[in-house]
Amino acid sequence: MTRRRWIAENWDEATATLEGAQAEHMIRVLRAQLGEEADVVAGGKVFHSVVALITDGGPGGKAEVRFNLIAEVESEPAMPVTVVMSIFKFDHMEWAIEKATELGVTSVVPVIARRTERHLALAAMKRADRWRRIAIEASQQSRRSDVPLIRDPVKLSDYAKAPSKAKRIVLAEQERSTTLRAALHEAITAAGAEMPELELAIGPEGGWATEEEALFDANGWQAASLGPRILRAETAAIAALAVVASMLE
Repeated sequence: MTRRRWIAENWDEATATLEGAQAEHMIRVLRAQLGEEADVVAGGKVFHSVVALITDGGPGGKAEVRFNLIAEVESEPAMPVTVVMSIFKFDHMEWAIEKATELGVTSVVPVIARRTERHLALAAMKRADRWRRIAIEASQQSRRSDVPLIRDPVKLSDYAKAPSKAKRIVLAEQERSTTLRAALHEAITAAGAEMPELELAIGPEGGWATEEEALFDANGWQAASLGPRILRAETAAIAALAVVASMLE
């Protein structure tokens, strides 16, 4: 039987602890019992664990579940991919972050692009914590050994110019000569025996503005295409990550 997987808030060499919403769910919904077995992610590693202490804080109190860590479990590392995701409709973006997490990305950088709707740009910072909660839940569901870093929203103009050691690829509707698969093959070949580190930029609804295309080009981003069809932003993100996963894993 597959053990449930939890992501600890606190840990040391011998124990790990769930607090807040995770602990409340385990205690009040799943009826956790002492001695119950689970897999617990602590410090980027997965451990076969047993429940050693349950504290139900009651109304206004602090719920806590403490595990004894028994043995490390083999787990798959995340893909070395950062998704630079232009902010778009929040319900669609939340879905994209959830699926990107399931597919194994290392991090997500929400960026404010020229065509990001103004009210979404203004509200984005307040949404960051919700996006992180979604990433935690998706990591548990997909049995990841870590949680992707969800960065605070930044302006595209600032992020695109920041130095990076990664191979930087921007999906661009106007690009026709270079496919994403071809750009990835080039990066993999250049990396030799190493796994290439990638940054993949996904545009907003309506695509990149002309000045943004020039910005990417001036700062070493390689334009690539997913094909002739015009995809919604969330569809493009998941389609692109599926291509990346097929070539890296």
